[in-house]
Amino acid sequence: MQQGQPIIAVVTRDTRLAALKARWATANQALFRLEQAALHEAALRKSKRSSRSKNDDFDTATEADEEAADMLAEQEEYADEDEAYQRSLQALLKQIDLGYPIRTVDRSFLPNFDFGRCVAVLVIGPDGLVANTAKYVGDVPIIGINPDPVRNDGILLPFSVGEARSILQTTIARRAKTRDVTLAEANTNDGQRMLAFNDFYIGASTHISARYTLEAGSRMESQSSSGILISTGAGSTGWLSSLFNMAAGFSRSFGGSVAEPVKLDWSDRRLIWAVREPFVSRHSHASLVAGTLAESEELVIGSQMPMGGVIFSDGVEADFLEFSSGTIARISVSRQSARLVV
Repeated sequence: MQQGQPIIAVVTRDTRLAALKARWATANQALFRLEQAALHEAALRKSKRSSRSKNDDFDTATEADEEAADMLAEQEEYADEDEAYQRSLQALLKQIDLGYPIRTVDRSFLPNFDFGRCVAVLVIGPDGLVANTAKYVGDVPIIGINPDPVRNDGILLPFSVGEARSILQTTIARRAKTRDVTLAEANTNDGQRMLAFNDFYIGASTHISARYTLEAGSRMESQSSSGILISTGAGSTGWLSSLFNMAAGFSRSFGGSVAEPVKLDWSDRRLIWAVREPFVSRHSHASLVAGTLAESEELVIGSQMPMGGVIFSDGVEADFLEFSSGTIARISVSRQSARLVV
């Protein structure tokens, strides 16, 4: 139940330049660091190429100069991207001044912010920020705003800054069209919980083999792999699709049949799971490598890693659950869905 005055939340994130500024104190210092890195890299490449042949000296210098120009152009891109984002954010805040208190929420504070009083949550791109936000806002409607159509695909950002006021008013009046998106849920035996908009990764935090037991239906086995991926319908065209691409490539290379990638609707109440690079040994098996989870089913995974085991969702590695020896995770379709305004 909402308590207190209703509010509007605007979820933001640092641009690449803002992140560098946080590290180097000022924007000028951040840009200077980028410029120095670009020139240093160009000098190294020029030095390496100059050793190929004396006859190639002119071409070598030209190539190095072109690369230096490209790197400096990337520095300008950082500044342009930051300027476009900040300009859109300020315009958005003016657009949505409807008399409600407005709270801006940086992505890093999403897990700790109370969205219970929100009448709507506006997310000002990129697309991944919508997916990350959806896990924390409950059933509050989410409005995706594209701050920079040139740089953002906008799949989850259907509205421009100029449309924000109108769609917000429609949403508050409960007349907006929404799309429900199925979320996945992970619960552990030590009380941890996490949601996923696109997918879960369960495995080791570094590039070493993950060891665990996997239980699917009535079958269970010990495994050693590069981790397990569990995808929602929204995520079925993302990370999961790369596993299908890899499997298809192997099959074509060795004369086998190619399976079509599985694509689910965003509201489909099923999940797809796949084991990445399972290794067969005396103590590990690979008879359970992929499948679907119906709404009433769950995947049970027990960690056999003394340390370094993690569970994270939607590619956000910094926000993870501990998954070390003794931890048992149960993955299922969540009762909670995301509500995207479309």
